[in-house]
Amino acid sequence: MNTSKIRAPIQLSTPVYIFAGVLLLRLIVLARLTASPFLLPTRGDMHFYSKWARHILAGHFADGLAFYGLPGYAWLLAFFYKCIGFNPFVPAFIQAALDAGTAVLIYKIGVRVFGGRLRFAHAIGLLAALGWAFFVPAQTYAAILMPTAWVVFVFWFVVWEIVRRSDAPGKTAAFLFGLVIGMTATAVATILFLLPLVAGAIWRSARPARLASLGLLAAGIIAGTSPCWMHNYFIAHDPVVLSAHSGINFWIGNNPTANGYPRFPPGLRAGQAAMLQDSIDAAENAAGHSLRRGEVSRYWSAQARDYIVHHPVAWLKLLALKCRNFCNAFQYDDLSVITGLREEGVTFPGLYFGLVATFALPGLLLAWKIEPLSRWITAALVLHALALLPVFTTERYRLPVVPGLLLFAAFGLVLFWQNLSALRLRPVLSYAALLLVSVMFVSSPQRDPSLWALDAYNSGRQALESGNLRLAETKLQQAHSYVPTNAETNFALGNLRFAQGDRAAARAFYLTTLELDPGNDRALTNLGIIAEDENQPAAAATFFRLACTQQSGNAKTHYLLAKALLAIGDKRNSALEIQRAITLRGNEPEFLALRSQIEQAQ
Repeated sequence: MNTSKIRAPIQLSTPVYIFAGVLLLRLIVLARLTASPFLLPTRGDMHFYSKWARHILAGHFADGLAFYGLPGYAWLLAFFYKCIGFNPFVPAFIQAALDAGTAVLIYKIGVRVFGGRLRFAHAIGLLAALGWAFFVPAQTYAAILMPTAWVVFVFWFVVWEIVRRSDAPGKTAAFLFGLVIGMTATAVATILFLLPLVAGAIWRSARPARLASLGLLAAGIIAGTSPCWMHNYFIAHDPVVLSAHSGINFWIGNNPTANGYPRFPPGLRAGQAAMLQDSIDAAENAAGHSLRRGEVSRYWSAQARDYIVHHPVAWLKLLALKCRNFCNAFQYDDLSVITGLREEGVTFPGLYFGLVATFALPGLLLAWKIEPLSRWITAALVLHALALLPVFTTERYRLPVVPGLLLFAAFGLVLFWQNLSALRLRPVLSYAALLLVSVMFVSSPQRDPSLWALDAYNSGRQALESGNLRLAETKLQQAHSYVPTNAETNFALGNLRFAQGDRAAARAFYLTTLELDPGNDRALTNLGIIAEDENQPAAAATFFRLACTQQSGNAKTHYLLAKALLAIGDKRNSALEIQRAITLRGNEPEFLALRSQIEQAQ
């Protein structure tokens, strides 16, 4: 037997196993998602990006105005849709691979940073990577149509490229850093706050090379962000660098009703598309004429700066509240998908931010003294926190810091185990004291009942949209118990009663909604539909007319008003209303059919 031809077994490295294991978990989540009601985006930011991508594919590359929303992710989705058709599975599959890559980066950073003095650096990296694999928000955002998984991977790829080097990045690396960060900023602008970290790494080089590298870093940023600023400056003729929606975000984060989360001030509806349109309408109403997108942004920025200048003490308290919110165990999921996917059995049970942050803070303080290389990780975490201070905190916005927190949590636990095994009681007690302080800081309760109602409200609304009326009943009643005087909660309960066939209860909730929010056009429209179902066309016409007064651009409401007016014999105004509906939305079959019916009646 010729043993020379026998091949040695292939030895796979630890990063390969980590990548394969995390990718398998993410693909199981994705497979479960395809069997749930959440795969196809129907509302919220996921729908906003998907609709924008399909709009691009239809040939509408730009509307001649500055971007009002970062376009990078929408264009990326458009590329995927162009290659494989409208299929959210493929972008989610690539995001799953990126998320597995993030786990590998966590492991490699852990080994590199903590491998100097500790024998268990590999254990730290493995423990942190395992934590990322079962971190529930990471599982969620890797599966849905959001750019979060992309920005987290780029964030920690940049950190890895810095900590793995024993010297400063060269000129080519500096340009590539800038290019990658700039391109990512066209989808998530907070990545730009990593630039001081890269500049600090470059500053270690000799003086002539340092200046040249910093110049190339800036050149990379300019090149990476060029799709945005070139479009805005030279096509839209509007001086906006990335997106003009930064002004309204600044105002939402800094106004008299701000609470450190994206609480929308009066006059702005929740939801990306609705909020952006409302912000434009409000700015133009205040100005008395139409505005360019850059002027809209400057209007809202001026409002925020005016609040800061005239209420400095309140603003400083708001900043302190934002810092607390950033580290707090309370989960503010503005997309309301984390709880929904967990309750549907899509994601695996696992870790949440509060537990990770609790163990991370003691580890961070200990690592600062023991492992100087860990200070790069700390700096990255602080820079990202600073990126959110001008605006607000949500679960997806603070997700990029979680890999670093997992590394510090794993470091603290391994160090604690080493000291405990060696019976070194002083460091054990020091760690326990730090952990106790961390528990008290991270777990301090949120006392605003509207915050606790948000997750239940959004979960109930999603259940209602998917037809799960029993779950919707449970969630919406829970939200109503927290905030019984909230207009949106009462409106959602009205929709639930309407779906259950209880018209009287639905009418009561809609009337309560109008008492709390007299301009709620949706409640008016639904009251009109109930009146129409009860053969009261005059009452229906009154409600529909009031709804049109509040929201004149809704073609469906004009159609319903035309139908009610025809029923009471007002053919002339009925013809006017159906023509408005057709003008707003084009040749809808039901609109055209009603117009023919009106013409025959005339």
